[in-house]
Amino acid sequence: MVMSAMGADHGTERQVVGYVRSVATDDDTSSAWLVHGERIIYDNEWIRLFLTDVELPDGERFESHVAKLKPAAMTALIDPEDRVLLMWRHRFVCDRWGWELPGGHVDEGEDPEDAALRELLEEVGYRPKSFRHVARFQPMVGMVDSWHDVFVGEGAEKIAEPTETTEMARMEWVPLSTIMTKIADGEIWNSGTLIALLYVLAERGQRPASS
Repeated sequence: MVMSAMGADHGTERQVVGYVRSVATDDDTSSAWLVHGERIIYDNEWIRLFLTDVELPDGERFESHVAKLKPAAMTALIDPEDRVLLMWRHRFVCDRWGWELPGGHVDEGEDPEDAALRELLEEVGYRPKSFRHVARFQPMVGMVDSWHDVFVGEGAEKIAEPTETTEMARMEWVPLSTIMTKIADGEIWNSGTLIALLYVLAERGQRPASS
């Protein structure tokens, strides 16, 4: 089966070859959703929006919207005093301020580790002495396909001033002992930041700071 769509940004028709894809990850295929094909309804360098032909295990079949975004990478940079470097920034999409880790999109053909290190230097001007990958996740699995890679860096070394001057209002070294309180108070709500910091806290056996 072949499905077609008009490219929303340039008006040309694009072909997407139909296929059947099982998303089951174990031996129980009876609960797997099947994808019979998909057609592009919007496409640019940041987002591709599809209508996907899906069949449920009970035989019901319908079209579902699926957004495919660039992958992203972010770093929890920890200093010798057990503090993490966070950026206080505004997100216009939900009109909300919060603390976030340095990070951003992974460019075409770029390794996530290289992207995380590049974003760290561009946004905050630091380089870690040690660096490791700790998690890979999808932030909204029901409708969005966008892999996010989380790294932890330690032994921060200031290399230069940030070149991305519009990314944040300020940055601070925040004690890890206060992170759970900031999460509870709604100051940390970004998915990548939450996953990275909760991983770091779990690894260290941290508990919330006493009030």
